[in-house]
Amino acid sequence: MKRKFKILIHVIYWFYMINQFLYPWYINKTDPYFWTDSSLSLALGLMNFYAFYFTLPFLIKNRNIFLSIITGLGILFVIAIGRYYVEILFWKEIIHLPPKEMAHPDEWFYSGLRLSIISGAYAILIKFAIDWFDSQKLKAELVNQTQASELALLRSQVNPHFLFNTLNNIYSLVCKKSPDAPEAIMKLSAIMRYMLYDANTDRVLLEKEIEYLQSFIELQKLRQRTQDFVELSIQGDVIGKTIAPMLLIPFVENAFKHGSKTGPSPAIRIHIVIEQHQFLFEVTNYLRKNFLAPRDSHQGIGLQNIRRRLELLYPGKYSLETRSEKDQYMIKLIILS
Repeated sequence: MKRKFKILIHVIYWFYMINQFLYPWYINKTDPYFWTDSSLSLALGLMNFYAFYFTLPFLIKNRNIFLSIITGLGILFVIAIGRYYVEILFWKEIIHLPPKEMAHPDEWFYSGLRLSIISGAYAILIKFAIDWFDSQKLKAELVNQTQASELALLRSQVNPHFLFNTLNNIYSLVCKKSPDAPEAIMKLSAIMRYMLYDANTDRVLLEKEIEYLQSFIELQKLRQRTQDFVELSIQGDVIGKTIAPMLLIPFVENAFKHGSKTGPSPAIRIHIVIEQHQFLFEVTNYLRKNFLAPRDSHQGIGLQNIRRRLELLYPGKYSLETRSEKDQYMIKLIILS
């Protein structure tokens, strides 16, 4: 909690206490010693309050609960005794209150004890409230730092894996002396530019993410015999929409990696629907014969890591479904805004 808010809490508390002391004046029920008594009570209340407020942290740090309770009661007793003698000396030696007005000193002590307990209770409540807010803020900062570190780790797992596969593809084209090799290098350049300069933020424009996806698909299609090997359809307006960078590519990459190269065309279908408050992303691919559908623990970055990243980036605002039907494997990702 910021210092100014802590000061504001104390100011509000003392404004409340001053009004409590002034209540008899508000209803015109005062005596000749009202202002003197109110000023003394306020000063002693101030002493009581901050004596508990500043000693409480030391009591909490003590792991021995019994000893902390005994120490707290001892502090309360000392404060009550101190308050009693201060009041006696003040009224007797400074104000010179008549002896008959100072009768029943035990009542003075119990009244001072009661007021000390009330001041101490307020001090403990306020101190606990401020410390609780501070601890919650610290926990939130630690969670944010942990999530940022985890996201950086997950993202670092994506980039090298993707780059490794892309370089393998280009190497294959170069070895075959394919005329498509220069175009592949240009596509890789565009992809690397996106990864280095655009993908190092928490959010990117959806149109840039889709352009990156299209560059990846075009790069992969250079290795295929048929141009209709992949079908990409986009519905809706991408302008102004944002998404976490490098979020969609693992699904497409896995479709190329595990999909059948000899099945019916298109072998991979990618469907994107952008609505006002929802983003839909579907990938369907035919599986190779005798190939098991990818599980959460399959090689590469894995669906487990993808799910974890989604939990960090879109908590409670996404759904990810995977299913296998006959010779097809499908994923369906929905992100709510």
